[in-house]
Amino acid sequence: MEEAGHGSWTYCVDLAPEDRKRKTRRRGGFATRAEAAREMKAVLNGELRGVYEDRRMTMASFLRQWLAAKKEELAPNTYAGYEACVERDLIPAFGHYRLPDLRPKHIERWIAAQRKAKRGKVTVYRIVSTLRNALNHAVRSWGLRYNPAKHSVPARPRAAERTCWTPDEAATFLRHGAEQYADQLTDLFEVMLGTGMRRGEILALHWSDVHLMDRKLYVRWTLAAIDNGKIHLREPKTEASRAWISLSPRVMTAIHRQAAIQMRAHPESRLEGLVFSHPGGTPLRPQWVLDQLRKRSAELGLPRIGLHDLRHTAASIMIAENIPLAIVSKTLRHSTLAITINLYGHLLKDSADEAVTALASALDRADANVAGPADPAIGHCLGQAA
Repeated sequence: MEEAGHGSWTYCVDLAPEDRKRKTRRRGGFATRAEAAREMKAVLNGELRGVYEDRRMTMASFLRQWLAAKKEELAPNTYAGYEACVERDLIPAFGHYRLPDLRPKHIERWIAAQRKAKRGKVTVYRIVSTLRNALNHAVRSWGLRYNPAKHSVPARPRAAERTCWTPDEAATFLRHGAEQYADQLTDLFEVMLGTGMRRGEILALHWSDVHLMDRKLYVRWTLAAIDNGKIHLREPKTEASRAWISLSPRVMTAIHRQAAIQMRAHPESRLEGLVFSHPGGTPLRPQWVLDQLRKRSAELGLPRIGLHDLRHTAASIMIAENIPLAIVSKTLRHSTLAITINLYGHLLKDSADEAVTALASALDRADANVAGPADPAIGHCLGQAA
């Protein structure tokens, strides 16, 4: 160690060589010799254990570095959510702590304060989950011995039950659109209800992925975000989502209407670009589509739902029509059957009745076979005893 200018101290230490090259760590700016000595000891201990905790790294600096590293691997809208969580909540709450000094008690204290302030359970869960994920990265990269948020994440709140329209309500909505509007949103809602496609998938659907002769379309893209008119297309989250979707006659009619509209507008060109878009070809804004859905449903006094609830409505109608759950799962392109069961198992109460009734019938038949025909002698004795 040596005393540098301006009254500060610097330490210099040789570390284990990498690729046969000497590795030296030199750090300065410490106010006292003791502070520099503590940091040098921490470096040597970290070298021995394989974990180096940088005591000058604040949580604010760490979280921003972690966020920058995640940017390339996240979808734009997912990154925006992480960034808002870090800047709005995590840095104001924990940014002043040194990274190695953050403790579970600090996190628990913050959670308690949020609960007292009546903050939403889902919001608190997401914030602490993001903190845990960030600190897991520090542990994996040998920058932290343990994750103080590992056991602090609250239990995941139960998802609220989705509101679904009945078949009559869905049919009324579609008829109202056809009679009062007869526009491309009428057809867009028809396709969503008739296929169970997600909002981002329908808004990113290209004519090149629609195969009218085969009565199928292929989900290749999803609309991730729109910023100042710029579209962000990405592949769907799961491999199962990239799949063929069959088209019913109703859906085929809606898509044919859209094809005819675009061909009339541009008779000299081929069908290309987005199936549902503004006249100039720019994508429809999800919020505008949602606003139109709610405006039209309010005109009919229908239950207020969101765009994703159209997908849930499609699923509930299929289940009500006794379509096997495995087929429903395949149609919705869930990655596993368990996801479908978790989402829609509450709709299967009638199927449960059928299952236990069938089980009882099977046992009754088996019991009759085991018992065999009644013994006449036993019946005669029983008759005499009576």
